[in-house]
Amino acid sequence: MQSKLHIKKGDSVKVLAGDSKNQEGKVLSIDRVKNRAIVEGVNLVSKHTKPNAKSPQGGIVKQEASVHISNLMLIEAGTGKPTRIGRKLDDSKKLVRYSKKTGEVIK
Repeated sequence: MQSKLHIKKGDSVKVLAGDSKNQEGKVLSIDRVKNRAIVEGVNLVSKHTKPNAKSPQGGIVKQEASVHISNLMLIEAGTGKPTRIGRKLDDSKKLVRYSKKTGEVIK
């Protein structure tokens, strides 16, 4: 079984390390096997494409590459600041994520 991750698809995150340090974006997808995530507008790479039906011209296309999850930190919706994530049981005995900074449950 794979371990739970501190970020999910759709979360707003901040990059902590690498060439894209301090950039922010929304998580588009997560690879749980490799512990990597693709973040919107972060870690852009140039990809050379052949002409095809989708892009008849072909050429060089900029697209997002994956970033390791350990280099991402969740941005809290209320304050807009990065926060650490914890897990706790709520009233219905369900494991939920919460902000270690404010203690609020993250949806």
